[in-house]
Amino acid sequence: MKQHLIFDLDGTLIDSAPSILHCFGLAFSSTNTPLAAPLTQDVIGPPLMETLKRLSGSEDTTLLNTLAAAFKQHYDTTGFQQSAVFEGVASMLQQLQAQGYHLYIATNKRYFPTEKIMAHLGWDGLFMGVYALDYFQPALKSKAEMIGRVVTEHGLSVTDCLYIGDRLEDGQSADANQMDFALVSWGYAGDVAQCKPYWYRCAQVEALPGLVATL
Repeated sequence: MKQHLIFDLDGTLIDSAPSILHCFGLAFSSTNTPLAAPLTQDVIGPPLMETLKRLSGSEDTTLLNTLAAAFKQHYDTTGFQQSAVFEGVASMLQQLQAQGYHLYIATNKRYFPTEKIMAHLGWDGLFMGVYALDYFQPALKSKAEMIGRVVTEHGLSVTDCLYIGDRLEDGQSADANQMDFALVSWGYAGDVAQCKPYWYRCAQVEALPGLVATL
């Protein structure tokens, strides 16, 4: 039985793309910085500075810090409130919790807005732990490392855990920890052709508890 379910956030539980893309746009326009890449959904997921490097086409630390500050100002004050829960996710999480599963979040999103989103959605009591790269000090460098830290922090057995996400990187991060992975395709899933044959797949929110029960 997979007693411990670790979830990605963006694209898995919430649709934050419109608000994030809007705030990226404001960050670039307010600093008069030209975009070097289009603002499309595939920029959602990686850590903030990595995305800003891609969108600006620059490695200049001063510019990236300026863009990051502008993005945070917009997103952390009002942007995060526009995050929408995917249909059926709230009841699905409540069902899993009621069935005795322990739920966690491990996201590339910064911890500050993640915590605000949890409170905004009333999800504070649903999760045993909510983790981001910068939850730890010093900040972790990868989602794979973060998943490993969640396991360590809670004294979990990897064989009792399942990581659930919507991107190739999520599956690779689970693989790095020898943890089973379920790819959900209702979010921002990219090229599912790159899926590993041993990854579990779930296309509908309401089907996830049934999948988990078989593992």
